Amino acid sequence: MLKLIKNALIVNEGSIFEGDLLIEDEIIIDIDTSISSKSADTEIIDAEGKYLIPGVIDDQVHFREPGLTHKANIATESRAAVA
Repeated sequence: MLKLIKNALIVNEGSIFEGDLLIEDEIIIDIDTSISSKSADTEIIDAEGKYLIPGVIDDQVHFREPGLTHKANIATESRAAVA
C-alpha cells in the first residue's frame, strides 16, 4: 500500500521545506517538493500547515530500573518507544 503525504512542512537535516513524502509498506521511498500519485489505490494525506518531523523521540520515560521492574523494564519500555 502506498501513502502519499502532501504539502507538509518537512523538517530534515537542519532545514524546513514544504514538500511531499511517499511511503510504501512503511518505508519512505521518496521525499520531494512535489510527488504525484503513482497508483490509483494510493492513500493521500493532506498535511498543509503541519510539520513532518522524522525520528521524534519521547524522552520522558520511566524504565523502572532498579526497583519497580514488575511494572516495566528497559526491554519492555524500549519496545514501546520503537512502536
